[in-house]
Amino acid sequence: MRDAASKPQNLDLFFMAVSANTVSSMDTVEMEAFSNSQLVILTLLMLVGGEVFTSMVGLQFTRIKLEKEEPPCDKASIELSSKELATDSDRLELGTVESAAISCPEGGSEYLRHSSIKQLGFVVLGYFLVVHVVGYVLILAYLSIIPSARAVLEGKGIHFHTFSIFTTVSSFTNCGFIPTNENMIVFKNCSGLLILIIAQILAGNTMFPSFLRLVIWVFKKHTKRREFDYMVMNHGEMGFDHLLPGFHAVLLALTVLGFVVVQLILFCCLEWRSEGLNGLSPYQKIVASTFQSVNSRHAGESIVDLSTISPAILVLYVVVMYLPPYTSFIPLRDDDGPSKRKEGGSKRKNLVQDLILPQLSCLAIFVIIICITERKRLSEDPLNFSVLNIVIEVVRHFLLIFKAIKEIALVVQQARKDFSS
Repeated sequence: MRDAASKPQNLDLFFMAVSANTVSSMDTVEMEAFSNSQLVILTLLMLVGGEVFTSMVGLQFTRIKLEKEEPPCDKASIELSSKELATDSDRLELGTVESAAISCPEGGSEYLRHSSIKQLGFVVLGYFLVVHVVGYVLILAYLSIIPSARAVLEGKGIHFHTFSIFTTVSSFTNCGFIPTNENMIVFKNCSGLLILIIAQILAGNTMFPSFLRLVIWVFKKHTKRREFDYMVMNHGEMGFDHLLPGFHAVLLALTVLGFVVVQLILFCCLEWRSEGLNGLSPYQKIVASTFQSVNSRHAGESIVDLSTISPAILVLYVVVMYLPPYTSFIPLRDDDGPSKRKEGGSKRKNLVQDLILPQLSCLAIFVIIICITERKRLSEDPLNFSVLNIVIEVVRHFLLIFKAIKEIALVVQQARKDFSS
């Protein structure tokens, strides 16, 4: 139950407000210390600080700025009525004037661009509202149907509606706040709730460009409006960074799923019989592991105590948290034209160069492998076998190997020059 005597101090309230508005999910007090009205305020702060909301507001400012700088032709303002055309005998004929009037608003590229930006704003707004409303309704329905989930909130004195809207907004904005002190640990056996939150997390962050592109494609197919064709063909002119090319959106979705699958496999291999997943069925373990894998990049919600999981998983979490949300595995060329290649270069060579892992990725892979093979010593002898020591040794030996390879390459290059001369 909530303790009314343990109220947060003013500085704590300010820190939590800033943390909620910047969706950084750092807290200085337990979440159950907040009253229902304070949770509502935190919900509003998370809502207006989320990436989708701020980008939507920025899109509206872009539209207003374009209208002020170069207002598009308005069909109502330039079309002349038949009565005015008939009474003015000195003007052009009716068919000529109507043709010119129609060509300006309907055929002008600026008019189509402004109209497309306006329609894109409506699409993003609809996406924003639908995800929040549907998420709120589904979570509320789940709490009403499942007695175990309802019992947790009743025991803590948390209102169902407050929990539903707070969790929906926090998951969509990837803030990571949950009204319970234990975060999602108390709901680790509620697989349905975890699946609902997984969908909201992906829809609000890493998969947002892919889902947005899918929504635009659906509208394009069913409405046949030229604005959606313009969005698809001229995404760079829309002034909306989240609107990606179709192939890029597909690669982004595959990359996100790839990262989740890699984390899921590693988590299940190392933590299947851990204390954090104790008492769960195989299906519940898979759902809980997927939830943890999806949250590791930017969301921050958790079904286990992070201090108890394997160091190899922690290293992997650090790597995926370092990556930007719209990271795609295969680097993309600019759409403006083909990239400049050296003469004599082949497409196969450039593809291989694109797929070569950078040095940081190689270091992370080696550290993870060593943490897996030495996980027993890491737990038994943390003084001599720690993650920091492993990182230092891997970096040191990697630099030595890299230096040796570089010296060998210089010797071979010099030998070739001597041989050719």
